[in-house]
Amino acid sequence: MRRGAVSLGLAGSLGPEAIARIAPAVESAGFHTLWVNDTPDGDALAALAAASRVTERLHLATGVVPVDRRPAEAIADEVTALGVPLDRLMLGIGSGAAKEGELRRVREAIDVLHAAGLPRVLVGALGPKMRRTGAENAEGVLLNWVPPTEALAQAAALHAITPDTHVAVYVRTAIVSAARSRLDAETARYASFPNYAANFERMGVDAADTTIRDVTKLADALEAYTAAADEVVLRAIVPEDTVELYIDFARRTAPSPG
Repeated sequence: MRRGAVSLGLAGSLGPEAIARIAPAVESAGFHTLWVNDTPDGDALAALAAASRVTERLHLATGVVPVDRRPAEAIADEVTALGVPLDRLMLGIGSGAAKEGELRRVREAIDVLHAAGLPRVLVGALGPKMRRTGAENAEGVLLNWVPPTEALAQAAALHAITPDTHVAVYVRTAIVSAARSRLDAETARYASFPNYAANFERMGVDAADTTIRDVTKLADALEAYTAAADEVVLRAIVPEDTVELYIDFARRTAPSPG
């Protein structure tokens, strides 16, 4: 993958039918990968399977599947049952909500997924130990809620551990004023979580500093993030969860060629 690839992220709760309607527009706009997060009300793998059937070259990624809720064996079985194309799939996993044994749980999940023939696994990581786990045991790391300067520092540290590790960064993005209240609500929700609040404090930033809130600042923000990481995932925040608004977001944020 070229350095600084630009991708698009959607919520799994949109459902496979809606995501299959959005996916061709994401591919046409020139995004590298379609990322879909996995939640109790949104199966990322089912959504990506649906997207794979209506696209040809668009890469597909989960961001991320919590392995305390969905064991690695079940994830691998579902990938096979759904026929998600492995040559286009990046499987992002995370430790989930359970606190005890997080590093061991993720390492074991990586081993299971690799043994099942899933060649590309990324680890969603907040702290340095989990980031190192992703760099040493998987194919890369997915960063989240970090400003460009921190993304650059963390990516450099990870590349020092494993030079060819893939570092992606998830950036929540609202490009119209009507969507900013939703972005504000999501930002406040994460800032209220103790582990994220502590991380924002360690980085010395406000949670809002890790988001893109204005289409007029998109180009500069993208330049800063693409210079920092191997892949930037614009997590689309729109005023309402309609197919049309997500397609409009994809068209308006389409990456420049080259």
